[in-house]
Amino acid sequence: MAVFYVYLDSIDDVKRFVDAASRCPCEVDVRSGRYLVNAKSVMGIFSLDLARPVQVEVLGGDAQGEAFRGSVADMVVPGP
Repeated sequence: MAVFYVYLDSIDDVKRFVDAASRCPCEVDVRSGRYLVNAKSVMGIFSLDLARPVQVEVLGGDAQGEAFRGSVADMVVPGP
């Protein structure tokens, strides 16, 4: 499982993020506070507080996690 943080500061970022998650063969979750949503759901992402970075959990192998992280590399930020 790979865990990292992303900052989604525009609608285009959310669209690109969901598109990348949808192409990922494994499950991808996004956590904001106590809320956990499916990263492949645009409505789920928009239900979160996007004013600060959100945690991404890629529930697959290390290679899948690194591949997904690479596909959204421009959104990745350091964790808290």
